[in-house]
Amino acid sequence: MTRSVSSRLLLSLAAVAVAFAAADTYVVVLALPDMMAGVGLAIDQLQRAAPIVSGFLLGYVAMLPLVGRIADLRGRLPVLVASLVVFAFGSLVTAAAYDLPSMVTGRFLQGVGGGGLVPATLALVADLYPPSRRGVPLGVVGAVQEVGSVLGPVYGALVLALSQWQAIFAVNLVVGLVLAAGIRATGPGEPPTGRPDVPGAVLALLTLATLTLTMTQPTPLTSSVRVGLAFVPVAGDSRWTSPLAVAVLVCALGLLVRCLTARRPLVDVRRWAALARQADLVGAGLLALALAGVILAFATADPQVSVLPPAGPWLLLGSVVAVVLFGWHARRAPRPLVPRAAFADRAAWGALAVSFFVGAALIAALVDVPLFARLTVYPDSQLDAALVLVRLMVAVPVGALAGGYLTRRLSVGVLTAGGMLLCVAGFWWMSTWGLTSLEGVAASVPLVLTGLGFGLALAPVNAALLAATDDTVHGVSTALLVVARMVGMLVGISALTTVGLRRYYAVQVDLPSPGAVCPSGTQCTAYTRLLREAGLSQLHTVFMGAAGCALVAGLLALVLLRVDAVARARAGSDMLPP
Repeated sequence: MTRSVSSRLLLSLAAVAVAFAAADTYVVVLALPDMMAGVGLAIDQLQRAAPIVSGFLLGYVAMLPLVGRIADLRGRLPVLVASLVVFAFGSLVTAAAYDLPSMVTGRFLQGVGGGGLVPATLALVADLYPPSRRGVPLGVVGAVQEVGSVLGPVYGALVLALSQWQAIFAVNLVVGLVLAAGIRATGPGEPPTGRPDVPGAVLALLTLATLTLTMTQPTPLTSSVRVGLAFVPVAGDSRWTSPLAVAVLVCALGLLVRCLTARRPLVDVRRWAALARQADLVGAGLLALALAGVILAFATADPQVSVLPPAGPWLLLGSVVAVVLFGWHARRAPRPLVPRAAFADRAAWGALAVSFFVGAALIAALVDVPLFARLTVYPDSQLDAALVLVRLMVAVPVGALAGGYLTRRLSVGVLTAGGMLLCVAGFWWMSTWGLTSLEGVAASVPLVLTGLGFGLALAPVNAALLAATDDTVHGVSTALLVVARMVGMLVGISALTTVGLRRYYAVQVDLPSPGAVCPSGTQCTAYTRLLREAGLSQLHTVFMGAAGCALVAGLLALVLLRVDAVARARAGSDMLPP
């Protein structure tokens, strides 16, 4: 196999992994009611089920910088393989979960594994392709990621129609392990020498088997009293003190001892532990605490009440303290998580800022376009409302491919600003929609414009960051780019929804009373229409706010991403000039 073919195959497998992880994010939206029932939560206990979603976000965002740094130190392929294995293991834990803590643990592990795929893949593109040829591969990665987002709900609906929700995560387990094996076999590396670690493999299988049994609902197994005794806690009420849990602990300790003492272990724990120390665990922990505070502050907020929950200010204060301590530690650590010169170029900071505002605008489309459809023409069909959003989402991968190709010919700043200008136009058009606008074909135009705009910005922003940072920090820098986008989405949905609701309440105050609009004893459809129009004013406000975020992103791109990366690369320089 030639180097070119091998590189394309390797990148294709990594891109498929990214798409699959993106699909899993949206699958859970459909499966959440069934997952709640599986751990004993009623459908009206959504607040208690919030950790199922926020746990995934914590794993996805808070651990990303550490995973990205390890990718810089250890290499992209080992991190890709490890991320897929962690994702698969998290899927196993989620599928076997019998209570809320075990399900949240599984979702957290899925977030860690799924999140680690994105920066490792983007850094892999930089390793495989020179700056002048990165645009198209970056566009492909962005396109397949968005395709995964589009197909996720369809895939979830298909699986749920044929089987139980656990089947989704069983498929994740199989696909994750297959992709990990494929990437490991395709990528370059030292050929194996000596015999494989058979005892280690046996201990690993025993650990997984006993763990799965421990977390599985025991009801179908308790037809035999002897079998049921394995689930009975020895002390207290926790299943983790049962004989099966003790077996898990014994097998896991045996596996750890084997990995520490074997000459050629199944997993080289000693090498990974050394890498973790080099990656600055203290700095990673402080940054993770800062991100966790932001995630919990905005992800648990009720926009109908305020931008932040009651504990939100304290969570954000904790994040500020963690950021200050992180900065103080980074100045003194011999090997900080983010090397001091990593973001010396303004284009690198500019890419993070642009990504933040792109995320804030994007989340408005993802959440409020289906809400608009439910409010107006599809009040009784969640599926039809979701299909309205599909019109926007199918345009994103098209824009991503076009953006990747155009980075060869246009400045990344101009191209990003052009994409954001399309988003501004699309959101402004949406802010003029009425109660029947979605019934016409013309409503697809702003949706497609907005999708193309978001897609056009993906590859240029990634290319600008990779060109503005050194090869040795591509992992952690792309991780921070993903973090900036995710934090922008969290802050954006909370802030824009709160502003929109205030507009709704202001309009509602001026509405006449139901008795003044409708005669007594008749169905008050006229007053219902007035309330729907008040709801339109809320969504119009959100769309205008999203247009503002897109405009800020475009202006920042023009100011901070002004250098044409292709011209710089052809000139022979490796860094964007200040």
